[in-house]
Amino acid sequence: MRFSEIADTFEKMSATTKRLELTQHLVELFQKTPPEIISKIVYLIQGKLRPDFEGIELGLAEKLAIHALSKSSGIPIKKINSTYAEDGDLGGAAAKIMEQKTQTTFLAQDITAERVYETLYKIAKLEGQRSQDMKMKYVSSLLNDATPQEAKFILKIAMGTLRLGIADNTVMDALAISYTGSKENRQRLEAAYNVSSDLGAVAETISRNGLKGLDEFHVKVFSPIRPMLAERVKSEAEAIEKLGGEFAAEYKLDGERVQIHYKDNRMVLYSRRLENITSYYPDILENLPKVLKTTDVILEAEAVAINQDSGEFLPFQELMHRRRKYDIDRIVEKYPITVNLFDVLYLNGKDLLNEPYKIRRKKLEEITSENEYAKIVTQVIVHAENEIEDFLENGINAGCEGLMLKSLDAPYRAGARGNNWLKLKREYRNELGDSLDLVVIGAFFGKGRRTGKYGTLLLASYNQDRDAFESICKVGTGFTDENLDQFYQILQDKVTLKKNPRIESGMEPDVWFEPELVIEIVASEITLSPVHTTAKDSIRTGSGLALRFPKFTGKIRMEKAPEDASTDQEVIALYKNQKKVTQNVSDA
Repeated sequence: MRFSEIADTFEKMSATTKRLELTQHLVELFQKTPPEIISKIVYLIQGKLRPDFEGIELGLAEKLAIHALSKSSGIPIKKINSTYAEDGDLGGAAAKIMEQKTQTTFLAQDITAERVYETLYKIAKLEGQRSQDMKMKYVSSLLNDATPQEAKFILKIAMGTLRLGIADNTVMDALAISYTGSKENRQRLEAAYNVSSDLGAVAETISRNGLKGLDEFHVKVFSPIRPMLAERVKSEAEAIEKLGGEFAAEYKLDGERVQIHYKDNRMVLYSRRLENITSYYPDILENLPKVLKTTDVILEAEAVAINQDSGEFLPFQELMHRRRKYDIDRIVEKYPITVNLFDVLYLNGKDLLNEPYKIRRKKLEEITSENEYAKIVTQVIVHAENEIEDFLENGINAGCEGLMLKSLDAPYRAGARGNNWLKLKREYRNELGDSLDLVVIGAFFGKGRRTGKYGTLLLASYNQDRDAFESICKVGTGFTDENLDQFYQILQDKVTLKKNPRIESGMEPDVWFEPELVIEIVASEITLSPVHTTAKDSIRTGSGLALRFPKFTGKIRMEKAPEDASTDQEVIALYKNQKKVTQNVSDA
């Protein structure tokens, strides 16, 4: 398949922000893509080469890309840098440079999608001495034969800056339409994706075998499962209303959620975002097998930092010290953890996702012998508000951030958020202290001591139904100088020239970002807003919802995907509950 067909599609997608048009462009591309390469095309659309859990990363260095472009075009680096500065995007600059190229390529070959993919894969796998020279050689070999448009997207893919404004949901919609004729069949693809976390494999299977082929996807060790998520509740009464008369209450720990795959004495750890994080936790590999009575299991746990002297739980941010490639043994010793198991999803060859939670919990207890390092999360069965209140108080005193409340009879719904799991945090009980996980979508430059940094961030909630990020507030308080430096460093790589099509905002920041970073915010209350777009028209026509006096809590939720952020429905529920509390006070 010619790469020019893919580049044409990407160009069309870059020119629109309408989801229906984006989906249709993908449908047209998929319908002319041979089954043997559909998985590669889907990975490239996602901006990757393989599923996240395999850890094969794109990301060609900018300096190397510029040198390769100079070598292939014959244009001096100084002029390329000038064009890049004017365009603001190296891919766009590459298209302009290649139109002026002075190098003549004899016997130029058509570039195929397969050739681009395989070359990028070789680049991603290169390590050690002379790897930079080899990367330059590989990139130049592609650019030598590329048209200006092809060069544009080859570099955007290679540098990890291919931003088409779509998420996995849009890709699944397009696959369903392409191979079944209806978007309604998206749920079947999503079910296969939820247990495999490999959209390329799902695409290849449905392209070859149709919907029937998706039945072959099932839970397997070392293939991470997309995690089940919880809705929030603001009171014990609301929890009882949603879950009924009897349910499990567990301590909610402020750590990193870890999915643990263990088979034949091999253990691999995956993050909430399904990235392989095994190297950060060598102590789990060493200690957890000592408490397990099986060697064929998939577990869920919370890794929590602890005070080495007192054994007390420490905040999530302490775990971020482990996110490094070097000197990990010293870091493990300096920042110890405990592993707190809370679910089992697979055991001794059997998929447990459809088993009721009470059965999964019982099996977890049967296969685990606890010690000081690894424990099962504390749980009680509750029936009344006062029992939840007492257990919540105990949890807070133990250093937890709240409770997880779980239906005893519910299956594990991979990749789904719903009322079978609820989270109750102490601040949710106070209408002046609601905590929300929000996505950074833009920024305004600072003044005074914040000059040269982002002084205020524009934040958004997530609309699941429309797969959109809707603005909800600006936040400029709660930041330390260290936070400001950290945000500037993190967000520099996420700057975009135009607003991502999935972002909906009536406010125009100085800088737009890719919606990737999640941070925690508290606020005094939720108000109607003519500017912000969260839950627009849901409460009042023409108005959305916004946070009043938002403040950064200090927590950057690196473990959360943007789609895991607080939803518009959560914000609506909090707003209505807040109004109900206000009404009750005025009535009294």
